[in-house]
This record gives sequence, C-alpha cells and structure tokens, in this order.
Amino acid sequence: MTQHSEPVLVRAAEAETVGAAPNYVTLLADVSTTGGVMSSARTRLGVGADGAAPHYHTGSSELFFMLGGKLEVLVGEEIVTVSEGDMLVVPPLTTHAFRAAVGSSADVLIVFVPGVERFDYFRLLEKVGHGEATAQDLLDSQEKFDNHFVESPVWTESAKNRQ
Repeated sequence: MTQHSEPVLVRAAEAETVGAAPNYVTLLADVSTTGGVMSSARTRLGVGADGAAPHYHTGSSELFFMLGGKLEVLVGEEIVTVSEGDMLVVPPLTTHAFRAAVGSSADVLIVFVPGVERFDYFRLLEKVGHGEATAQDLLDSQEKFDNHFVESPVWTESAKNRQ
C-alpha cells in the first residue's frame, strides 16, 4: 500500500455503472485512485434480490453503510438485517454474504479498508451474467480479487425459507 495524500472526488455523473436496474453497482473509488487506502462502490438491489454469495476476504474489512432499504447480511453463522442509516463492518476472514431483505430493496455503500481491487471483479461478474465469462473464471479469480467463496449452511437454509 502506498501513502495517499491527494483528495479523491468522484462525480456521480462520471462514475462507471455495471449491471442494470434494479440490480447494479456504481464503481466509485478503486485502489488505483486511493493509493490502496480503500476502495468503494454503491450497490443497489431490487426487492428481495440476491447480492453476494458467501465469501471472505483475507486482508480487508468490508464496511456496509445503508443509504436506503434493508439488507440481510450473513456474518459468520448469524444473519443480521441492516436498515437505512445503519453501518456494519465485517472483519477479514469472516464469512459473509448479502441480499435485499424480503419485501425491500437495498441501497448500500460498500467500502473495503485497506483497498482491494474491486472494479475488475464487478466487471467480471457482469460478464458472467451476460454469458461472456464462466463461473469457473470467477472461481479462478479468487486470489486476484481476495474474494474467497465458501459454503454456508446457514445462508443456504435461510434462502430456502424465503421462498
């Protein structure tokens, strides 16, 4: 990580967006912009929509700040609901996942500290969604993006109960 001493201003109109309404991510600041200090994106999920599958990061904490709606978040073996104005910080090596709560959309600012490469990760997710990349490509990128997928019986069972 390099020392970063310049202000970072990201104009909403200039930020790249991946995905399509109602589920999309606005890419705000990546490690190349912040000198590795942090990376951030704004994620919007439609009513009850899935966000991220269970995973963990080895080197970064992931902060969720709720701008609107409600988000269900797996944290270890517990599922918590965070609502507008709430903040949750998931430390490194902690399994987590997230989705919009049943009957609610979610608008969440996600920040990684220290920063981790996320923009290319989100672009890869979009390619997988369009059939331009495979799930195996995503699995092969786990080390590169410090996004390690794991099984979670708690998350799987709760998904069954949502239907």
